[in-house]
Amino acid sequence: MNVLVVGGAGYIGSHAVKMLADAGHQVWAYDNLCRGHKEAVPTGRLILGEVADRPKLVATLREKKIDAVMHFAAFALVNESVNDPSLYYRNNVIAALELLDAMREANVMRIVFSSTTATYGEPAVVPIPETTAQEPINPYGFTKLVIEKALADYAAAYGLAYAALRYFNAAGADPGGTIGEDHDPESHLIPIVLQVALGQREKITIFGDDYPTPDGTCIRDYIHVNDLADAHLRALDRLQPGKGICLNLGTGRGTSVREIIEACRSVTGHPIPEVMGTRRAGDPPELIADARRAKAELGWEPKYKDVETIVETAWAWHQKHPQGY
Repeated sequence: MNVLVVGGAGYIGSHAVKMLADAGHQVWAYDNLCRGHKEAVPTGRLILGEVADRPKLVATLREKKIDAVMHFAAFALVNESVNDPSLYYRNNVIAALELLDAMREANVMRIVFSSTTATYGEPAVVPIPETTAQEPINPYGFTKLVIEKALADYAAAYGLAYAALRYFNAAGADPGGTIGEDHDPESHLIPIVLQVALGQREKITIFGDDYPTPDGTCIRDYIHVNDLADAHLRALDRLQPGKGICLNLGTGRGTSVREIIEACRSVTGHPIPEVMGTRRAGDPPELIADARRAKAELGWEPKYKDVETIVETAWAWHQKHPQGY
């Protein structure tokens, strides 16, 4: 299959590109590199372009004879979305709609969309099934939900085949060590803790230890980036014209902030000093996936089942690339 990975130079997108290529697909990464890295893409497979540039997208889809698209090109920082919602509505909604219309024009009617647990907001039930009400509490989550709704409408009206995959906390790096996580600024917990181990930060700040959880710190469901990429490949084979599937991707197990820090200490052998900070607004105490539907519909099972193994892959990457790419 010929696959265009939009946002394929980013963290999760680059892992999907590698896995697609390893599986024998012809794959290209389409990215403007505003937050991605050309070094994360195999030589000759990067197409520089804007997602909002419909003419270029149409030309690319036709020239490469693309069969399916994967979309990873959204901005994904909650605080940034609150402080600059215009950026998020323009990139995550308007540009994504340009992509969908470019696909229609080029008669490419299959897409796997990177969605998020943030569409659920602060759910009343944990673990979270796909039937949970989607009530996002920030512009990031809302912009992702808008495109989920658009995909459903495009499927009904135009015959689009889609999968919307709602991630929990992406983590880790490809075990080969050639690609990994490199954000500026870094917002994910595991690489921030590992930066302390590398001597790039003095300490890790825990944002609140008075949550209603066993150790008082927030609990999240950490899913390895290669397990996410694997689900995308499996979803490609399940796409049906005029229909869509919406699936949670997580392990179904929660890990607290303190447990992540302890795992990083164990893996790195460094003490990793910590300090206690105040709660951050909008941090739910616990977010854990009910991912049984993904397992049933995709035959998908996370291969990285414990946090220490996930941290080991991240630590291997950060040791080889302490300054990122």
